[in-house]
This record gives sequence, structure tokens and C-alpha cells, in this order.
Amino acid sequence: MSDRRSVSVMGSTGSIGCNALDVIRHANRDGEGGFDVVALTAGSNADMLAEQALEFRPQIAVIADESQLPVLKTKLHGSGIEVAGGNAAVVEAATRSARVLAAIVGAAGLESTLAAVQAGNDVAIANKESVVCGGRLILEEAKRVGVNVLPVDSEHSAIHQCLGDGRELERLTITASGGPFRTATLDEMRLVSPAEAAAHPNWAMGIKNSIDSATLMNKALEFIEAAYLFDVPAEMIDVIIHRQSIIHGMAHFTDGSVIAQLGSPDMRTPISYALGWPERVPTQVERLDLASLGKLDFEPVDAGRFPAIQLAREAIAAGPGATTVLNCANESAVSAFIAGQCGFLDISWVVKEVLSRFLSGNMAGVACGSLEEIGYLDRYARTAAEDVLKRAPGGGAEGRTLG
Repeated sequence: MSDRRSVSVMGSTGSIGCNALDVIRHANRDGEGGFDVVALTAGSNADMLAEQALEFRPQIAVIADESQLPVLKTKLHGSGIEVAGGNAAVVEAATRSARVLAAIVGAAGLESTLAAVQAGNDVAIANKESVVCGGRLILEEAKRVGVNVLPVDSEHSAIHQCLGDGRELERLTITASGGPFRTATLDEMRLVSPAEAAAHPNWAMGIKNSIDSATLMNKALEFIEAAYLFDVPAEMIDVIIHRQSIIHGMAHFTDGSVIAQLGSPDMRTPISYALGWPERVPTQVERLDLASLGKLDFEPVDAGRFPAIQLAREAIAAGPGATTVLNCANESAVSAFIAGQCGFLDISWVVKEVLSRFLSGNMAGVACGSLEEIGYLDRYARTAAEDVLKRAPGGGAEGRTLG
């Protein structure tokens, strides 16, 4: 990369944030070109945030959990780095002039992502939940302000690289590894633990995204995200199982051509693409050796064992309110599973029940045209998920029938 670029990393202590800082570290190794870090923010890990701040010397380091602010202040005392705490400070940091990597997990990342766009910053979006809940709002604001929203998920990064000018597009395909239970039976999945569900065979991710990958909800959210990011009807988007995670996305054109993006399953590649675009940033990612790999395998999604994709299709057909409810119900159900309050199969069951309740009620027309409306549906979905689990026989802990 020829010139230095200013970047901020929102969620710097998470998996995506740490990978991003590794990309930045490698890009800055020779002292020419590379990145200047403007802001680093974290949820509650003040120790790691302080270490990152001392290495990358941002203007400001922000800890969302204000109870951890004294720890951060102590560790950065005398460094000259500005220190702040709380959600308002996270949002303010996102408005500082830089390309903003939005990597705060869950719907909690929406407010700072929108603030970054409204401040005129390009956003490299790794927070798919923000797009699922507020995609129209974010993209409309980006268009109004004239900034770029660049995908970081490997599938959307792949499609961004494959599309060209996007003319004569026929279909898009995003791939899924199938997660750790690709060949498991429903009876086997009913008994899995959070640790087993988080043991992804190909990718190193945080626990929430890893469990979402195990249920294929991660792919369901990416399916919705693709429809928003590329302004493509959901009917034109396919999801296919590709266990090696080498092909990340494909664009199909009306002349029969299919353009695919390939790469080793390492998030540093799509992160570097989003941070450096329109230039490319060198990384230390392991280079792909197709001869050694030997073959690539593909298979359809088994909707009986993994209903998340179909739930996402139903939600996006119903509108942005339904996609917000789907996402927030899933976040609540995953938290319950991690806490031992429900079984693995209950996650998709809870989402299905909450979505059905929402679609049959009087709020299905909520347009999600503001943070307030999105927040209202967020609270509705989480409350409904808690109610569904409480009303289930046995508290929901045995795994429901998904059909």
C-alpha cells in the first residue's frame, strides 16, 4: 500500500479486532505505507486493550464497560493516549476521521457503525448483525453522505471481489463449511455442549459466531447481509455447503460464467482487503496450494437439521422488522445455550417460535427506519425469546422438534 491510511478498530480485543491489528502490524513493519490507528475500543477487557494501545498508539482507547475504566486509566497513565469509558464514548470514537472497522459483536455494534457513517467515515463492516438489523438505515445514510461500506465477512468480501461492475448478474452463491455438526444426526446434536458447538473445524472465531456457524445461523445472517449489501433479491442468493472453506463466494452471470474467489480460511485476507481497498495489503496468510488440497467438495444444505437458512428466507420476505427479530432472538437463544439454560437444537427452535409470534402479531410492519424502532424490536425479540424458553416443557433444555 503506497500511502498511510487512518483506521479505527471497534471491538479490538475480539477475534476480528485481533486479526485486524495483526494485519496492521504486518503492514507497518517497514515504516513506509501502512496504517495509523486513530481509535481502539473494547467491551470489558481493559488489560488487553491497554496492551494494544501501548503498541499501536491510537489517539483514544475506549472501554465500553465503565467499571473497567479505572484499570484502563492506570495502565495507560502517562502514555499520552486519551482514555474514555461507556457507550457514548465508543460512539464518539467511531466519528473520528478514519476508516472504521466495525467489529463489535451483536446488535450492540449498530449505533457506533451508524455514527461512523454519518460522520463521513468509510466503514469496513465485520458486524453482520448491524446489517441484518439496520442494513437499510446504514446503506441509505452511506449513500446520502457518500461513503463506502466495505464487507469484511469472507463471503461478502469474495462477492465484492467477483462482481466487477455487476452487470448481467444472474445469481450469487455464498458457501458454508457446515460447521462441526455437518454430518451429525439430530439426536447427536441434541446433546452437544457449548464447547463442542464452538469448536469450528476451519475458522478461529469468537464463541457467539462459532455457535452460529454450528447452527448455520451465521450463514443465515450472511444471506440477509448479502441481500442488503449488494442490493440483490433474496431469490437470487444461494447457500451451499463447502466443507474445505476454500471458495468463499461466487457470482454467476447470464452468459454462464461463474467467477469465484478462493483463499485459505483466514480472516486476515478479507480484513486486509477491506482496510486497504481499493489497494491490496500484503499479509502473512498461508498461501493456497490447490495441488496439495486435491479436491473441493460441495453439497446442499440439509434444511431438516439446519433450518436457519429457511428462517432467514422467511424473515427477509417479511421485511426488515422480521430480520431484526430473527437476529435478536438468536442472540438471546445463543446466550441461553452458553449459560446452560437450553439445548443446542433449542436455538433454532426459539428463533422459529419468536419469528412466528412476531409475524402473526401487530408489529410486523415496523420499518426499522430509526435506531429507536430497531431498539424497540430488539427488546421485543429478547423478551419473547425468554418467554418462549420459560413456557417450554423442561425449560427448553432438551431440544425441540425443528420441523
